[in-house]
Amino acid sequence: MRILAVCEYDGSSYAGWQYQPDQVSVQETIERAISQIRNTPTKIFGSGRTDAGVHALGQTFHFDIEEERDLDKFRHSINCILPKDIRVKSLKVVPNDFHARLSAKEKTYRYVINLQEQSAFGYKYEEVVDQPLDIKEMKKCAKILEGKHCFQNFTTKEEDEDNFVRIIYRIIIDEFDHHLHITFVGNGFMRYMVRLLVGTLIQVGKGKMKIVDVDEILCQPTRQPVSYKADAKGLYLVEVKY
Repeated sequence: MRILAVCEYDGSSYAGWQYQPDQVSVQETIERAISQIRNTPTKIFGSGRTDAGVHALGQTFHFDIEEERDLDKFRHSINCILPKDIRVKSLKVVPNDFHARLSAKEKTYRYVINLQEQSAFGYKYEEVVDQPLDIKEMKKCAKILEGKHCFQNFTTKEEDEDNFVRIIYRIIIDEFDHHLHITFVGNGFMRYMVRLLVGTLIQVGKGKMKIVDVDEILCQPTRQPVSYKADAKGLYLVEVKY
């Protein structure tokens, strides 16, 4: 029986989603809990990686079991073993050909920016930009990043050099209560892609880059990745759709 799980986590204390030698990862922590309950090693397969320090509201993963289980009780048991900064939100049975990563159709990420001084409670969950940003210019720039493009200069991905094409369906920039939320919805995102896009948008907002500069980077035939990478702590994987 193949199970699809949705989980949330505070990524502050972890080396990212994926298993890392000699470091604590979210994947390893969840696998250990499920394996303990089932009394047998159980591997889980995530919808994708999140970097060290990145958080999730709706990360998904799948795993296989042979035995019949009450999924509500199973979820409760997993959460009893997991540390408090990781929670499994739901479990459901899916077809055996389902794959948490390969079956994904759409992912949503959100980046949180504090536009004033850092608070004592938000320092692990938001990036601070305590200088004025031109939000209108950032929104105009976001529009040219939407659609199907080769994002080779907005990722540190090195393998599979010819496959840098992604579709960003929409980028939504909302401002409220001295905060800026930048939401990205797309068919998939490469390593550091959202953080590099956010970093570039911030540079535009500060007036250090112009929209035409971003357009040139986007259309540049040779690969020269941008260096403006936003901090991991402000990034959240919000949802994965299938």
